Amino acid sequence: MTPDEYCKDKASKSGSSFYYSFLFLPEKQRQAIIALYAFCREVDDAVDEISDADVARKKLEWWRFEIAQTFKGEATHPVGKALQTAIKNFDLHEEYFMEIIDGMEMDLDQFSYQEFKHLALYCHRAASVVGLLSVEIFGYQDRNTLKYAENLGMALQLTNIIRDVREDAERGRIYLPQEDLQKFNIKKEDILDLKSSDELIAYLKFETERARQYYQQAMDALPDGDRYSQRTGLIMAAIYEATLDEIENDGFKVMQHRVSLTPLRKLWIAWRTARKQKRFK
Repeated sequence: MTPDEYCKDKASKSGSSFYYSFLFLPEKQRQAIIALYAFCREVDDAVDEISDADVARKKLEWWRFEIAQTFKGEATHPVGKALQTAIKNFDLHEEYFMEIIDGMEMDLDQFSYQEFKHLALYCHRAASVVGLLSVEIFGYQDRNTLKYAENLGMALQLTNIIRDVREDAERGRIYLPQEDLQKFNIKKEDILDLKSSDELIAYLKFETERARQYYQQAMDALPDGDRYSQRTGLIMAAIYEATLDEIENDGFKVMQHRVSLTPLRKLWIAWRTARKQKRFK
């Protein structure tokens, strides 16, 4: 299995909405974004699938070394080797990869966030930085597109947090800011006990509006001239916003079950969104 085949296998097996947005890219861009996504999966799995925090921390430290070696052209892991090709083709910054690892390490050090500004740092490292790397791969002419990437990353991560409240609680994690939970009279223990309530539903409505504000800010920041090049991000936004709509239409029953779109619906949204984007003349 070649490094690129390894990355493609990693991406396709994840079942993520992101994979559907990659299908409409030219070969070099598709290779680079799949390598980037595979890297994100590797470091995320190092935290989520390793129960011993010390072992997970050592794994992340190994990935810091591997990224440093990758930028020297001396990668040993299939993902690192695939990233070497991406680095040759696009202006990808080493510090962004390190920042993603820092975001993953936050999951080993923090199991809850007191204020939204603290959660925003996590979202920036875990998602917005990925968006900034993706923008370099997709190409842009206007620097406002970087603001679009930052806001879209926040929106996507907040959607994940809303969708995965139960799954995260089962791991002992609460990403919902404590100050906001207190305003809605929700106890931390109730989240960890997987209890649903009218208060939780009201709060999730509030958090959903916050996510939608970030989607709107992202779209407002994206210049018309860069919409076609950024169509992959627009596909991701469309799929995630559709997921957010499904959660709302389902009555925010996130403690009962996980809401997800079918692969066919994701593919349909991806095709429809890509078709709408025209080259700006």
